[in-house]
Amino acid sequence: MSAPATPDSPLPALPVTFRPTRTRAVLYTVGIAQLAAITAVALLLPELSGGERISFVGTGVLIGAVLLLLSRPKVVARQEGVTVVNLTTRRELAWAQVLRVNLRAGDPWVHLDLADGTSLPAMGIQPGIARDQAIRDARALRDLAEIHGAVDHTAG
Repeated sequence: MSAPATPDSPLPALPVTFRPTRTRAVLYTVGIAQLAAITAVALLLPELSGGERISFVGTGVLIGAVLLLLSRPKVVARQEGVTVVNLTTRRELAWAQVLRVNLRAGDPWVHLDLADGTSLPAMGIQPGIARDQAIRDARALRDLAEIHGAVDHTAG
């Protein structure tokens, strides 16, 4: 992923949000389907008490909440910098903090090499079921980081 943006792949206008849309669609669909199925089972089994029915539905809601949490990751690129939202964390970064955007073969998601020597997973760009889109998004984020990071570095 070292080729800069070309006329075939122009930089996206800021702000832009990168997220695994296919994965989110699958998670939402599975969440709704499992909640409907568990609720139907709770209502249709005559031998269940009221408390058992509530615990069935509560379990379905809990599973749905976990699936919603799994659909949370995103990367938002703005003029000021990047916001990385992972499962339970959110981190704001200035463009100058992002040295490199990495998506190597076999990686489950993009990793950002940061100026403080650490690496930050950016789960909002993941090649799982949409590999080509993830590669395009990673390239776009990399190009944005190179352009905006260079501006920040020269500004002093």
